[in-house]
Amino acid sequence: MLKAIFSWWNGATIGARFDIGRRAALVGTDDQGNKYYEERKPSLEGRKRRYVIYKGYADGSKVPPDWHGWMHHTFDKPPSESPLPKKSWELPHKPNLTGTLEAYRPKGSLAEGGERAASTGDYEAWKPDA
Repeated sequence: MLKAIFSWWNGATIGARFDIGRRAALVGTDDQGNKYYEERKPSLEGRKRRYVIYKGYADGSKVPPDWHGWMHHTFDKPPSESPLPKKSWELPHKPNLTGTLEAYRPKGSLAEGGERAASTGDYEAWKPDA
């Protein structure tokens, strides 16, 4: 309960949920469980503001490209009404995993525990004068 009151990084606080729920309507949810809202009335700049309430940790890279386009007013209709066509070669969206246990670690990286292949060519390491 205290986490929902004070920690904005673990999803929206109770105050934000109340304010968004009062002014905006739920438009849709993505595959990761993030919820997207749009204000019922246009704001002072003349267009309706759009919000996302993240499921879990708040990270902008968790927003898929189609919802990102809608959030930034690139598309008028949300992907829940008018989904973007998917190409056969497209992979499902994954958030930035840098700094997590699931981050990409290439073969030979120190984090992977391997050893990199010896370099070839005319590289000579710098040695300070002793």
